[in-house]
Amino acid sequence: MHIPGALGMKGEVPELTVRVYHDLDVLRTLVPAWDELLSVYPTATTFCSWEWLSSWWRAFGVARQLLVLAFYDRSPNNQGKLIGLAPLSVERHRIAGPACLRKIRLMGDGSGDSDNLDMPVRPGWEEQFAVALHRYLSDQKGLWDFCELNTLPADSPGAESLRRYLQTQRWHVLQYQRVASAIDLPDNWEGYLRQLSSEDQKNLSRYARRLEKRYQTRIYRCTQESELAAVLEALFQLHQERWQAAGEAGSFASEERRRFYYDLSRLLLARSSLELWALELNGRIAAVQYAFRYGKTVFQLQEGFDPGRSSDRVGFVLRGHVMKQLIEEGVRKYDFLAGVPGYKARWSAQVGHYVNCHFARPLTLGSGYLSAVHNARAGKEWLRGNVPESIWNLLHRVNVGVRGKPSREVEPKIAEPEASSPQTAQSNPIKQAEGGKIAVDVDKQSR
Repeated sequence: MHIPGALGMKGEVPELTVRVYHDLDVLRTLVPAWDELLSVYPTATTFCSWEWLSSWWRAFGVARQLLVLAFYDRSPNNQGKLIGLAPLSVERHRIAGPACLRKIRLMGDGSGDSDNLDMPVRPGWEEQFAVALHRYLSDQKGLWDFCELNTLPADSPGAESLRRYLQTQRWHVLQYQRVASAIDLPDNWEGYLRQLSSEDQKNLSRYARRLEKRYQTRIYRCTQESELAAVLEALFQLHQERWQAAGEAGSFASEERRRFYYDLSRLLLARSSLELWALELNGRIAAVQYAFRYGKTVFQLQEGFDPGRSSDRVGFVLRGHVMKQLIEEGVRKYDFLAGVPGYKARWSAQVGHYVNCHFARPLTLGSGYLSAVHNARAGKEWLRGNVPESIWNLLHRVNVGVRGKPSREVEPKIAEPEASSPQTAQSNPIKQAEGGKIAVDVDKQSR
């Protein structure tokens, strides 16, 4: 499909062509150009890579239609160069009884596993990308009713340009924030230790020495495919034990999620970007941390530890060991992804946020639905900030019982693993946002 030049935010834009991919096997042919685009995209992460998105789609893509839009430069000098990528999907969204609307969302969104989903754009082409994407969505109005672009990086150039352009076209646009946290790492271990409390500085070495005295201790990173099954199965089991003890089904009760982790791990391992670490005591895995590296950032996705070894602080010791190794290898950011800092603050994590951008064409069923959801969400977040914790947890359990699965928007207020003190109270999550809109902090379901 040819997107002609149009008057955008700064005048006439070069012509772009869009190629639409509905099949994952056909999309694979785009991987070399996709990788090259990510190599120049300043906010690229694993979450917008072929490895993540293809693994996710194979596990969770049922009942969704793939809609990946690849935008190409048509100018004589750069004809055929991939300018931007919008990895999207379409699904039917039930609103009441049999009534459904058609929703566009980012490929990778919907299972609770993905953060940092994005639309990579070649630097300098953000406005052209926004104009072209808007034109496509306008021309394909029979395909969708509303769009939710969730867990976008706060500094995503393409998403921000799209939001601004949609507002100039008077589309109905709502933007929300989702809390996240990460650690900026210094270039040496001693510098990092100084960011911790004096108690934790002592405990890192004290508990490590105690483990070595009590057990045959081994900490290792999974580097061979032959090691994957044992470490992943240990992760699944340990994580499930923690959440089932809290009265939850647990993330890895899902066969789809287990399959996703297996497929993703093989692809990341082949690229030497998997950071899957295990701590063994007397030959048995007692703690696992699942992360992956992109550039100088490591993203901490999942973890599990033996609740029977909680007094040995196995998760605490493993994270300290991993952090020291990563700093020595040149990692400069340790990203905990979405969720309130909680126990992560003790590791010097700082609060950040993701952006959820929801939009629809004006005066449509989709825009009416987004307004209704926005008003209901604001009311629910007010309740969350004002009702007692016991009542909130009761409401969460009722919600899970009715829906049959944990909600991304209603998170049980339970303690995070190995925290030494109760989680600090959250401030009122309803706040005024840019342009007079109300932004609601919606915490992701705890992993």
